[in-house]
Amino acid sequence: MGVESQVNTRRQVPPHVFVLFGATGDLAHRKLFPALYQLEKKGLLPDGMSIVGTARRSYTDDTFRDEVRKALDSFVKEGVEEDVWSRLAPRIHYIAGNVDNEDDFRKLADFVAEIEKEKDHGGNRLFYLSMAPRFFGETALNLKKAGLADTKGWRRLIIEKPFGHDYQSAAELNQELSTAFSEDEIFRIDHYLGKEMVQNIEVIRFANSMFGPLWDNRSIACVQITSSETVGVEDRASYYETAGALRDMVQNHMLQMVMMVAMEPPSRLHTEAIRDEKVKVLRSLRAYREDEVGQYVVRGQYAAGEIDGKPVPGYREEPGVAPDSKTETFVAAKLFIDNFRWAGVPFYIRTGKRMPKKSTEIVIQFRNMPEHLYFNQDGKLGPNLLVIRINPVEGMYLQLNVKRPGTENVVVPVALEFSQPADKSPEAYERLLHDAMHGDSTFFTRWDEVALAWKFVDPIANAFAEDRVPLDTYKAGTWGPKASDDLVQPNPGLWWPLYGNESPMQDLERAVGHLVEVKR
Repeated sequence: MGVESQVNTRRQVPPHVFVLFGATGDLAHRKLFPALYQLEKKGLLPDGMSIVGTARRSYTDDTFRDEVRKALDSFVKEGVEEDVWSRLAPRIHYIAGNVDNEDDFRKLADFVAEIEKEKDHGGNRLFYLSMAPRFFGETALNLKKAGLADTKGWRRLIIEKPFGHDYQSAAELNQELSTAFSEDEIFRIDHYLGKEMVQNIEVIRFANSMFGPLWDNRSIACVQITSSETVGVEDRASYYETAGALRDMVQNHMLQMVMMVAMEPPSRLHTEAIRDEKVKVLRSLRAYREDEVGQYVVRGQYAAGEIDGKPVPGYREEPGVAPDSKTETFVAAKLFIDNFRWAGVPFYIRTGKRMPKKSTEIVIQFRNMPEHLYFNQDGKLGPNLLVIRINPVEGMYLQLNVKRPGTENVVVPVALEFSQPADKSPEAYERLLHDAMHGDSTFFTRWDEVALAWKFVDPIANAFAEDRVPLDTYKAGTWGPKASDDLVQPNPGLWWPLYGNESPMQDLERAVGHLVEVKR
């Protein structure tokens, strides 16, 4: 939950009408309906809360409820409880409509008004645009024209990424949205910010005094952030061909994690204080000219290979992908944050498809012990690591060096590990919906964050488009092109291993690659 919700995370959301555009789409079925179900199950939806789905297809309330139930049966892992469904189903309504038809918006306005007459919703309305981004601006304008955005209570708008295709398109979209909604009413959702361990970064940093003196360039040698997927482009080729890994992952998810790690302590645990510090990180992020992008950024595209022993096609052989496509499915980059805390510390980011393991982890590598002294006489003693595991395992571990039991002079790495079952944590969309319903925008992106992120990414995208950065291929089932390994030379010399669903305790010595025998 956001900081505004930390005092009482079981607080019911206020009464309102939740209007879901794109209610027949994949995101609604896989994520949003299960999130609403979980909120109902936990008693967080009040009596005066109604759900209105709208899309082009024709449904009655009853037939749409049947569709919602099918989605819950498919995507609620623990199974649907009948008493919860009996409470949720009456909340659900449906009206067909086309987002480019103003008359349909007027019909929607009348439909919502009728629902509000039946129960007291406080005049509050939350609009969720689960649709193609090209419709965002037009939909916001039509909400205003039809009077849906004019209400006696609060009104809020949630939009999904991508927020534009570059800075110019993002600015144009923001201008369109701003004609109908103010900045504090616009909730730009990035589901990574709803993940348990991403939200835990600020707690790890600011609730543990041991890390305060260590969280800077005097103690930290580098930071590595990896988000890898085993899947390919699947059925997203039409979107992915225009976005690529840079726009799909780096501009939002990866930079958000960089901000969470690098931000200064906020003056208070209030929404705007936290977001202000995140923005300062982007302002300090070293921008690269188009002619120097190739020194700091690697791009790649997967070729045919194997995943879990099964052959998989290359990106250009995927359905819907151009046979000569130059779209990147992998990006690695070496970033620098030019402020007093982080000067000289490289932040390495890496994201790609068709990699050996699905894993998102942040590795904080501390500086090495001095060479030729004590237990590091030959310079082979491994560094200490703090690893924050975001997905699929939620947890963290601290890697230390200790004497192997039963020996006199063998030093081995061990992991002090904490992990929790992922199914015990709320799904990201459940958290973020709850926060938006409360008006807590802590873990949503503010316009200046979006603008600065695009300004950083645009020169890189231009360099890609002009072939100033080689498009390296990598075999599916590997960790990306060799150039990404060269990027981390000489510090630290390797990408630290990711464990996916495994525990680092099982294989740490082999992964580190050596034991240290101390010379006395």
